[in-house]
Amino acid sequence: MSIMNGNRQQSLKQAAATHRDSIQKSLQHRLEIARAKGDENLVRQLEAEANYFH
Repeated sequence: MSIMNGNRQQSLKQAAATHRDSIQKSLQHRLEIARAKGDENLVRQLEAEANYFH
C-alpha cells in the first residue's frame, strides 16, 4: 500500500469517527430536550437510536 493510500484511509477513518461523534452529541442534546419537555415517547425513540450507535 502506498503512503498516499494509507493517508487517505486514515483520513477516511478520522472523518467517520468525527461524523459518529457529531451524531452522538446531537442525539444526546435531543434526548436532553425530550426529557426536559417530558416527551416519553420521543425519549424512548431516541434511547433506542442511541443504543444502535453503541
